[in-house]
Amino acid sequence: MTFNVVKLDILIAPELIFTNHLGQLITKVQDLEMHHCGVLKLTELIPSEQHIQLNEGFSVVSVQMHLLGKYNNSIIDEHIRYTRVWSISSAGSLQIVAGHASVIKSCIISD
Repeated sequence: MTFNVVKLDILIAPELIFTNHLGQLITKVQDLEMHHCGVLKLTELIPSEQHIQLNEGFSVVSVQMHLLGKYNNSIIDEHIRYTRVWSISSAGSLQIVAGHASVIKSCIISD
């Protein structure tokens, strides 16, 4: 699976605020660079759940994904929940202006 960085560039607003699964803020430039230089190489994205909330002027999308691939040559096999806010950006088009990612951990409840 190869990400089309040109298409990703169109989808992400210049003013993007994205919090990754480690709590770090990532800019649009940083996000695109990870894909462009190969630091992040995803081989498979498997969606399992999606929620879309439409609001006046913006939408919130939450999706659970199973990610397979590599990050800095470390294997990725994680279930992650992504939340993205879509709105009219400063560029004047519908784009992702904010996002957040959280790793989904299995919870074991014992008696």
